[in-house]
Amino acid sequence: MFSLDLQEWGSPLQKVLRAQPIPQGSEVLIKLKYCGVCHSDVHIRDGYFELGSGKRFQMQERGMKLPMTMGHEPYGTVITAGEDANDVPVGEDRLVYPWTGCGQCPSCLAQMDNWCMQPRYLGIQRPGGYASYLLVPDVKYLIDVGGIDPIFASVLACSGLTAYSAIKKLQPCSLADHIVIFGGGGLGLMAIAILKALGHKSIVLAEIDEKKWALARTAGATMLINPQRYEEAIEQLKSVTGGLWGAIDFVGATQTAEVALQSLRKGGRLISVGLFGGEIKLPTVTLAQRALTIQGSYVGSLPELREVVELAKTGRLQPLPLSTCSADEISSVLDQLKLGQVQGRVVARFD
Repeated sequence: MFSLDLQEWGSPLQKVLRAQPIPQGSEVLIKLKYCGVCHSDVHIRDGYFELGSGKRFQMQERGMKLPMTMGHEPYGTVITAGEDANDVPVGEDRLVYPWTGCGQCPSCLAQMDNWCMQPRYLGIQRPGGYASYLLVPDVKYLIDVGGIDPIFASVLACSGLTAYSAIKKLQPCSLADHIVIFGGGGLGLMAIAILKALGHKSIVLAEIDEKKWALARTAGATMLINPQRYEEAIEQLKSVTGGLWGAIDFVGATQTAEVALQSLRKGGRLISVGLFGGEIKLPTVTLAQRALTIQGSYVGSLPELREVVELAKTGRLQPLPLSTCSADEISSVLDQLKLGQVQGRVVARFD
């Protein structure tokens, strides 16, 4: 088999030939067909996330050791499994939930592996989907996505799940409440599409690159603003009928968070998802008097992935603009993502 491994932080992925893995215990072996190329992999390849004020969170502090096979949106065919695996759908295609944990802590036992304090995420702590074969820890992480285009299905395990989980954290809100999405990349477009599929009527996109506005309007955005025009953006958001209930920040920069917090009505919610890197200052009195909620959201749980897959199966969740690349082009796509040159999502093919 081959894999595309990160051997040095910030460097292109290297193709490596190795023996095909043999599943042990509850493990399942998948032959890859597709794997989404996610913007998070730009930061993972660089080896750090910006925290603001010159501080960085290093991937090696999160248990990632080089060399590592990246890729966390895998989709493929079940080949075989270990001796302890039950009800294995051999020969069938499955989407893989990549945010696997230790399997023993309270979070994992509650099917909240994404909150595990000792994560074993595919493509970060465990070999991931930029390879011809992949070992999955347990058959429970395999999701039947029959009836969904497989290229679209592959991006549901990260961008679809991340957007859906963030949207759920806006509850309670009505379908008429105004929701603003910061960032018109793959995550932002997915969130707009999910909000529309769930029946929301007032979806705002805040995106500085106005070339992305047309795609957002097609996905379901009903209002478009440029958050770089700081005062104008705040005035536009404050003026919406009924006030702005919720904001999901898929950028995570200081300015996007500040625009959101300045614009929310009393009782509003800011869900912070983006990993661009920034920090905010907010008087505690203001936080209390305006009854604001600020909550982080990181990927999503296994049950939530099943929910977003079921939403896609209804046909109400429309696919994003999708393109494909060969496995050998993944590093080039990551370079383009870093420069902001990709609209929609790119999925790698493993022919």
